[in-house]
Amino acid sequence: MSKPDTNIIYNIDCIEGMQKLPDNSVDLIIADPPYNLSKGGDWKWDNSVKLEGMGGNWNKVMQNWDDYTLESYFEFTKMWLTEAKRILKPTGSMWIFGTYHNTGIINVVCQLLKIEIINEVIWYKRNAFPNLSGRRLTASHETILWCNKGAKKREYYFDYEYSKNGRFPGDLLKSEGKQMRTVWDISNNKTKEELLYGKHPTQKPLKILKRMIRLSSKKGDIMLTPFAGAGSECVAAKETGREYIGYETDTVYVEIANTRLEHASIETDEVMEETPSSESSSITNEKPKANKRRGKAKATTNTDKEPNVKAKDKEPVEYEQLTFTLDT
Repeated sequence: MSKPDTNIIYNIDCIEGMQKLPDNSVDLIIADPPYNLSKGGDWKWDNSVKLEGMGGNWNKVMQNWDDYTLESYFEFTKMWLTEAKRILKPTGSMWIFGTYHNTGIINVVCQLLKIEIINEVIWYKRNAFPNLSGRRLTASHETILWCNKGAKKREYYFDYEYSKNGRFPGDLLKSEGKQMRTVWDISNNKTKEELLYGKHPTQKPLKILKRMIRLSSKKGDIMLTPFAGAGSECVAAKETGREYIGYETDTVYVEIANTRLEHASIETDEVMEETPSSESSSITNEKPKANKRRGKAKATTNTDKEPNVKAKDKEPVEYEQLTFTLDT
């Protein structure tokens, strides 16, 4: 099997692009698909009027690429996930972002295609956007599905030692030396450098993308993102020493992504915010070895208590450009 061309963002539809790749050719897929929530009217807010709790400027964006009927969104999801499964290696992983608007559909399609869901991760955002209507709870999380190709023998790569002993500053739910849980406390704030050359309305912070990459791939592996946007997944891959392939239909975002990549460089261990360990493993169906002294398998239990969140530990609240649905 020939290796696909890498370190390129193609200005084409992701389904068309993935169809050109051979089977079992990529090690990692990070997908941030349309959430299908561009409904309702246009809203915006600026600092010309002060209102407690509103933070900085924001506006609700309406995008044609994020507006589907239920039936068309289901078919679209089935099409891109079919190709994603085909090109993913048995040792590979796939991470899929979503919210309650679309995660249910993605979950069902994964089951129909026999894509195994390893974990459902809750991305908790302490700086969540406030609810303006006062008619529902404030949405403060997104859902991430961690999946593998699905097979009788599990072969997906997982750096367990990094997940347990890596450094995760700012995540107040991760205790040092304890197993990583399925709730991640990661601010949605982006650094100035991440927004320096332009931004995408649903852009994800590099910190969460690098965590996914380090948990489920090795240096030199190929990361593919079907919905590249402003290129954050590709930047995260480059900075962590992985190769990348991206697809994006909007030429404006392709240009932003390429500019960001031109200025990105591979990190050294000294500057990594979350330093990976030297040990890692692949997951198989093998049962744990028995404890010779007692004849029973050892179990590792995470018994750490939730840390208290002090005011000084809280990150400054900044609201980026968001896409959301507003009750009237």
